Amino acid sequence: MDLVAITIFLLKIVIEIQIRKYMPLTNNVIIKLNEITTLVEDKSKLTESEIEEIKLIFKGLVEQNERYDLDEIEFWFENEGNWTTREPRIRIVNLANYIQDKYQQTAHLRIISDDDCGCGN
Repeated sequence: MDLVAITIFLLKIVIEIQIRKYMPLTNNVIIKLNEITTLVEDKSKLTESEIEEIKLIFKGLVEQNERYDLDEIEFWFENEGNWTTREPRIRIVNLANYIQDKYQQTAHLRIISDDDCGCGN
């Protein structure tokens, strides 16, 4: 029974390692993260206007086909130095995730809508 548990545990590790792909941040993404750092006056909380600006920054990135890894963004903000409070960092990562997912869904819908149905019409 212990052997089965160990095998499953090892399989889980292998699967997690294979799923995790390392995607370093590009220079353009880092420039935009620096813009966010400059934009936010109080690093302990985000205002509604700052949130809207951050959304626009990430929207601009995905529209330019820039891809970013959310873990890398979180790591960047943790190590940047000015962001001592965790909540705004997590909020920014969540915004990045939301914008990236939203863009990928609409891009997928555009591909489907442009696709011929093959029905002869």
